[in-house]
Amino acid sequence: MTFDLFDALPAAPAIEPLAPGAMVLRGFARDIDTDLLAAVREVSRAAPFRHLITPGGLRMSVAMTNCGQAGWVSDRSGYRYDPADPDSGAPWPPMPTLFRSLAERAAATAGYPGFAPDACLINRYQPGTRLSLHQDRDELDLRAPIVSVSLGLPATFLWGGLRRADKPARVRLAHGDVVVWGGPSRLAFHGIAPLADGDHALTGNERINLTFRKTR
Repeated sequence: MTFDLFDALPAAPAIEPLAPGAMVLRGFARDIDTDLLAAVREVSRAAPFRHLITPGGLRMSVAMTNCGQAGWVSDRSGYRYDPADPDSGAPWPPMPTLFRSLAERAAATAGYPGFAPDACLINRYQPGTRLSLHQDRDELDLRAPIVSVSLGLPATFLWGGLRRADKPARVRLAHGDVVVWGGPSRLAFHGIAPLADGDHALTGNERINLTFRKTR
């Protein structure tokens, strides 16, 4: 299936509640999509995408890189934030101003003014890639929300509850959609179902996800 630049384009960004403190901002990043993707390419030139190893020794299907003051990493010793790229020993690339501005605007729109992200996780999905249900709990300050930006192929976002056993809702995320969650939903389990095959005008057969966090 081919997805063009105007796939599911709403007349104006719409707010779709998910749960208390959580919502989807439909099309919120659509007007700056090409600039966002150009910035992703710049970051990945300095810190290439890689498939991390979980503490259990499994290779993650999602390819990842980071930018900002810290990056999320995983290896046999555990999950953590690190100020340096373990592959190069160099600091992660600085967070582009465009990224920071988008995250701040999205958080404020969702009711979280003053959000100051210091890390952006960049995930690259290809057909068949998935992300199992998990909580974002490696951050020291859980009062700050999570801001997640979808670019490229559409995905099925799995939105669960505060227990892993809670059955997740399936939410379609299209190019330019932004999900924000915090407050009572900050530790909700979430994930991505296996990505369906397709072709997008800007990303080809890939989905790019930007996840902004305040780690300290």
